[in-house]
Amino acid sequence: MSRTITFLEASLSPLYATGRGVLEEVIVADRITEVISVSIVEDVSELRESMAKFFRCSPGFRCVSAYGTMETALRLLPADKPQVILMDINLAGKSGIECVSRLKPVMPDTQIVMLTVFEDSESIFQALSAGATGYLLKRLSPEKLLEAIRDVMAGGSPMSASIARKIVRSFQKPAPQVSKHDLSPREKQVLELLARGEGYKQIAGELGISIDTVRTYIRRIYEKLFVHTRTQAVAKYLAQ
Repeated sequence: MSRTITFLEASLSPLYATGRGVLEEVIVADRITEVISVSIVEDVSELRESMAKFFRCSPGFRCVSAYGTMETALRLLPADKPQVILMDINLAGKSGIECVSRLKPVMPDTQIVMLTVFEDSESIFQALSAGATGYLLKRLSPEKLLEAIRDVMAGGSPMSASIARKIVRSFQKPAPQVSKHDLSPREKQVLELLARGEGYKQIAGELGISIDTVRTYIRRIYEKLFVHTRTQAVAKYLAQ
């Protein structure tokens, strides 16, 4: 069965066809920089091996393990104790999201970042709800991947730009739209009289109610139409 070659996979395979050993620590400007330990859960063997070699060759990073199935990952990752886990969503018929939800209770301090081709909203929110700290698409460059892992270790939640945009949009829901048909019959009468320019006293006389009752109806109209003034209420009424 054919599959799409991601940018990350295409970049890693030729660059890191062979490993050059594990870098335990990196000396930068006469100081020792902490090495970030990474584990990979990816069922595509070629990509899994390329990623493992990539991290072994990247200063400041160390690949401690790489697994191709959820079952193996669940059994061995707690003992590996990586600081960051890169998790694919599809694992040989299993769900990487399920793997996250089962790992997080036993590895609460480990940061799990989804690395996948899926960018539908349902997968994103399921993964984050399960305990993932970040969500990256496989088409990102290797350099961006390293930057994202540094970010998550610094307390961030790295996400590909398109993923972040989806999440932002989910919180930008428009204010509830209430039409004049959601008003009670009496509230509609009051609003129609307001639209004709009638004052509170005139409205009360025409409807045979007290001025205080008119004020009560108008307050309810404001609340239902999400407005604060007579002018706004009338404008919204006329626009519908």
